[in-house]
Amino acid sequence: MKKILVTGGAGFIGSHLVRLLVNKYSDYQIINMDILTYAGNLENLKDIQAKKNYTFVRCDICNFGEVQQVFEKYQIDSVIHLAAESHVDRSIEDPFSFAKTNVMGTLSLLQVAKDYWSKDFNDKLFYHVSTDEVYGSLGASGFFTEKSSYDPHSPYSASKASSDHFVRAFGDTYGLPIVISNCSNNYGSYQFPEKLIPLFINNIVNNKPLPVYGRGQNVRDWLFVNDHARAIDVIFHKAKLGNTYNIGGFNEWKNIDLIKVIIKTVDRLLGRKEGTSLKLINFVKDRAGHDLRYAIDSSKLKNELGWKPSLQFEEGIEKTVKWYLDNDKWLKNISSKQH
Repeated sequence: MKKILVTGGAGFIGSHLVRLLVNKYSDYQIINMDILTYAGNLENLKDIQAKKNYTFVRCDICNFGEVQQVFEKYQIDSVIHLAAESHVDRSIEDPFSFAKTNVMGTLSLLQVAKDYWSKDFNDKLFYHVSTDEVYGSLGASGFFTEKSSYDPHSPYSASKASSDHFVRAFGDTYGLPIVISNCSNNYGSYQFPEKLIPLFINNIVNNKPLPVYGRGQNVRDWLFVNDHARAIDVIFHKAKLGNTYNIGGFNEWKNIDLIKVIIKTVDRLLGRKEGTSLKLINFVKDRAGHDLRYAIDSSKLKNELGWKPSLQFEEGIEKTVKWYLDNDKWLKNISSKQH
């Protein structure tokens, strides 16, 4: 039986991945390790918490001794590492916590994995889940590929770039079996409402202002979170060791156009006249170090491993808006944890 440690499994992307793995692989033991910061929520996994092949462990990845104990107790043979501080605005306010969790936490996991597996690296894997923000900003054309140079512009992206480098260094120096994926912006159910899409859905419902940085011209590639979980599953099982795979939605939107789609969808589903909430848009001073455009080329993942997105943004945003409207209790509960 495989013993897979998923870090950050109570978070947004992590909970979708844990659910997929637990339901799909009854012969795997999935150990979800999360410290349950404001963005971690076990309510996200209520539907699988009683499954025999699922275990939750509350643990800080920065606590080397506790991580060692988890490896020894559960005889971990694979790691899928998602635990991270991930909000750019928070990283600008508090870069130290991002360096601690994203860099030192990753280093702690790497060292424990190396030590615990040192006698035999066969059938072991350290899979590090990262972001396209490590590549910096694109102009009006072109795409990030796995060969793009790193050029992080925020404390968040700098911390993730550093963690990527540590993972590769452990692969090169110690022969640790590693793989990395870098994904574009995710959206979907169970996302903490500090992020753009759930924040704006909630604000539209409550007739609150929609703060848009600059003139809303920044471009992002959007990936449905369930498709990201499927991609991680495919990479975990099929990737060539030492490789990097970019995961994107082939789905670019200017922020202002994205926001208008959200407004139109929420207004319609609430029975309002479409466009009623356009008046809530409030252009604010641009964020420091705000990258103009991200766009991912996922052709390596598609051509080598056969993955592609299952749906495009209009269909995904319809599902997402409906979920948040139907789960306002979840939204209120988790919003109360924001600080």
